[in-house]
Amino acid sequence: MKNTLLAGLLFSACVGAANAADFTMRLSHQLPPTHHVAKTLDRFAEDVAKETGSRVEVQIFGSEQAFKAAQNHAAVARGQIEAAIVTNFQWGGTLPEMNVITLPYFMTDLPRLQSFPKSEAAKVLEDKLLEKGVRNIAWLYTSRQSIFTSNGKPLIKTEDFSGMKVRGLSKLVDEGLIAVGAAPATMPGSEVYQALQTGVIDAGLTDVSAAFSRRYYEVQKYGTVTPFFAVYFHLFVTPAWWDKLPADVRAGIERAADKAERDIVGVTEETAANAITQLKEKGMEIYVQSDEEAAVWKSRMQKPVLDAFRKIGPDATKLVDLIEKL
Repeated sequence: MKNTLLAGLLFSACVGAANAADFTMRLSHQLPPTHHVAKTLDRFAEDVAKETGSRVEVQIFGSEQAFKAAQNHAAVARGQIEAAIVTNFQWGGTLPEMNVITLPYFMTDLPRLQSFPKSEAAKVLEDKLLEKGVRNIAWLYTSRQSIFTSNGKPLIKTEDFSGMKVRGLSKLVDEGLIAVGAAPATMPGSEVYQALQTGVIDAGLTDVSAAFSRRYYEVQKYGTVTPFFAVYFHLFVTPAWWDKLPADVRAGIERAADKAERDIVGVTEETAANAITQLKEKGMEIYVQSDEEAAVWKSRMQKPVLDAFRKIGPDATKLVDLIEKL
């Protein structure tokens, strides 16, 4: 029944858009409408219409209306929907090289993050994504300020993680949490609130903006802000659909995608700063690490993850080297 309803929803949107435009671009994502990346996608839809002379209608299905976060890759690769976004780390073991962005304390310098989308490192990953059946068209910088949330005690020192069940990101990145004695449980962001509420996990891990938009303050008392990882949501499309578009239409979508890449940098930085204030206003006790404290966490958490990442293969080592040069 659910699949029938979903098919009807997508078909109705496609037909409605086709009445007003030559091409339809249905876009699935997992984020609530208040998230700054969701708002960026809304603006992207407007820019696509502008840049293509209204020949393309972007229909957005947020909050997992169309597909769950873990289903988006397959849905686009199979052509069930034209486009989607996921976080780089959601590729997990399917494309482990994508975790290079999320290596602890590795890509959290803003100049490096700004240089990445048009870099050789990004091109390496885009080629790998194409091998997995999707064509990447934008890297949407999402976070370089992470927050570890908890209830029983604040997580100030690495020793505080001992025995804690913490939301993990991927098998690879979780090695950093294991190194400080935590027990990571990998799950998409949409599931963390309930897991915290019901005690399935003891501590949350996300970017500060998501902690506010997903209302962690309702179920968590403490938060420690640290540049633990960087995250990109990346936008990808079905190659067969993309290749059939006229060249000028593709160019218009690419201009809108490039604009989204540029614009989201300032939005992400501002949103992160505001989120810290907003979480405090909602009653959370927020601790922002100093550079010295972050360096201590880095010394415990980065090496086991970086060592494991390099063992993936020559492209993993190549990516580390390329990004270190940015």
